[in-house]
Amino acid sequence: MKADIIVTGAHALTMDPENPKASAVAIADGRILEVGSDDAVMAHAGPQTRIVDAKGGSLLPGFIEAHMHLFGGGASLKHLKLTGTKGFDAICEKVRAQAAANPDAKVVYAEGVDYDMLGDGQLFDRHVLDRMISDRPLAFVSFDYHTMWANTLLLKETSLLHGKELGPGNEIVMGEDGLANGELREAEAFSPVDFYSGEHRSSLGLSTGGEPDPAPTPEERAKDKADLLAGLDWCAQHGITSIHNMDGNLYTMELLKEIEADGDLTCRIKVPFHFKNFMDVDMLEKASMMHETYTGDWINSGLVKCFCDGVMEGYTGYFLEDYADRPGHRGEPLFTEEQMTEMMVEADRRGLQIAVHSCGDAAVRQVLNGYEAAAKANGERDARHRVEHVELIHEDDIPRFKEIGAIASMQPPHPPGAMDFQIEPAKSRLGADRWHLAFPWRRMIDAGAHVPFSSDWPVARIDVLAGIHAALTWKPWEPHLPDHTVTLQEALAGYTIEGAYAEHAEDRKGMLKKGYLGDLVLLSADIEATAVEDIPAMKPVMTICGGKVTHEIGN
Repeated sequence: MKADIIVTGAHALTMDPENPKASAVAIADGRILEVGSDDAVMAHAGPQTRIVDAKGGSLLPGFIEAHMHLFGGGASLKHLKLTGTKGFDAICEKVRAQAAANPDAKVVYAEGVDYDMLGDGQLFDRHVLDRMISDRPLAFVSFDYHTMWANTLLLKETSLLHGKELGPGNEIVMGEDGLANGELREAEAFSPVDFYSGEHRSSLGLSTGGEPDPAPTPEERAKDKADLLAGLDWCAQHGITSIHNMDGNLYTMELLKEIEADGDLTCRIKVPFHFKNFMDVDMLEKASMMHETYTGDWINSGLVKCFCDGVMEGYTGYFLEDYADRPGHRGEPLFTEEQMTEMMVEADRRGLQIAVHSCGDAAVRQVLNGYEAAAKANGERDARHRVEHVELIHEDDIPRFKEIGAIASMQPPHPPGAMDFQIEPAKSRLGADRWHLAFPWRRMIDAGAHVPFSSDWPVARIDVLAGIHAALTWKPWEPHLPDHTVTLQEALAGYTIEGAYAEHAEDRKGMLKKGYLGDLVLLSADIEATAVEDIPAMKPVMTICGGKVTHEIGN
C-alpha cells in the first residue's frame, strides 16, 4: 500500500514503549501505515504521496485535550480578554474600546477576569462596572467561568437586581442596600445574562444540559455552527486532534454531525450528557440514547458529566474543613451524597462513564465514595470513571484513585502562579495547612493514578506547549512545599496516551504505532533538545487528524 502522507527527518517520540523513537511516519487511509527510519518509511512512497520534511522537529501523537468546552470556547473567541490586565484605568480603557468596536452587541463581555485585578484589595461590584460603562449592559466573567459581575443596567434588564431564589451552591450576592451587588456565583445565578444576550445556546450544555427552546432559527443555527468551527480550528492550530468535551447536549452533537457531513470536522470529539441536580435518574435514558446514537472515532458519547462543587476562588469549592480566610464556611455540594450516589449507580449500571467536576477535597471524597458505591452495587468493571480537576485532596484519598481505578483528570495551567492565574486569592482560601495537598499531580502519578492533562479551555489558554511548560516548572508557593513537577515524558504522556486511556481508546490513539489512527502533530523544534524555558515559544507547524492536514504553517 502506498502512503498518502509521509513525514521524514523527524525526532519522533512515539509514546509506544515497544518502539519509543523513530524518524518517519507514513499514513494511508487515515491510519498509520509505518513508523520507523526514513528509508523504511519511504518505501511506502508513491507518485501521489505528499512528503513532509520535519527538519528535525518533534513528531508526536496528536494532542488529546482531556477536558475542555468547545462550543463556549469557540463563542468566546470574539469576547474581550482581560488576562493579565491590572488596575481600573487599564481595564476601563480596554472595556470601552471593546464596546465601541461592537456597537450592536447586546451585552459587552469581558473575560479572563482575576478576582483581585483591581489591586489594593478592591473587589468588583456593579458600581465599579458602572464607572466603566453605565448605558450598556456589561458583564465581567472570571477566568474560571464560575463567577460573573454585572453592571446595574444588566442586573435590571435580567431581573436580578432584587435577587432571586437559587439552588444549592449558587448565589446572587446582595449588598447592604438590599440590592444585588453585581457578583453572580455559579451558572444558575448568571445564566439569565447569557439568555438575555443570546449567547445561551453555546452554554446550554453547562447551564441546563437541555436543548434550545424555542428551536434556533436558521440564522442562529448558522452562527452556532460558525462558533463550533472557530473552536475546532483553534484546537487544530494548537496540535489537538481529540477533544473530551465537558459539556454537551443533542443540539451540539447535531451541529457536529452537520460539520462532519460537510467535511469540516478537524478534531475527534467526545460529547457528554450533562446531568444536573434538578434531574432525576430517569433522565439518564437520554444519556444512553446519545451513547447508542453517536458512536465511532469521530463523534461519540457514552459519558455523563456533572458538577459536585464550584471553585475555591468564589468560595463555592466544597472543603472538608473551613476556608482559611472565611471561618465557618466550607462551601456546599451541588448534589447531596444520596443524589450523587443514586445517579452514579444508575449510570454505571447502564455502562456509561462518569466525569465529575470536583475541586475541593470534600467534593473529591464524595465522588470517590459514589464510585465505590456504584462498583459495589453493579460489580467491578473497567469503568474508568473520572474526577475532574482535583485541585485539593485529603491525604487519605490519594491512594483510592488506583484502588478504585478512577481517573484524575488535571490541568497544568490551573495552579495559581503556574501560567496565567494569580496566586491570590487561592493561596489565602486554602491556608498553609493545605498548601501541600493542592494541585498534587506529582503525588497522583506516584500513587499509580492515571492522570490525563488538559487546559479546560476557555478557562485557561488552550496552548498545549504552555501547559507542558507549566507541568515541568510549576513550583508551590513556599520553598518547603513538595515539588509537583513532572518529567517531559510524563507531561507528553498526559497530553497523549493518558488522554487515550481516559476514553478507552489506548488501543488506537495516543501513540505513533502501525494501525493506529493517523493523528499527528509536528513541532517547530526538537522538544527534547529545547531548553525548558523555551518550550512555550515552540509552535505546532502541522497537525494531521485522520490522515488529513488540519493545520499547517508554511515554510
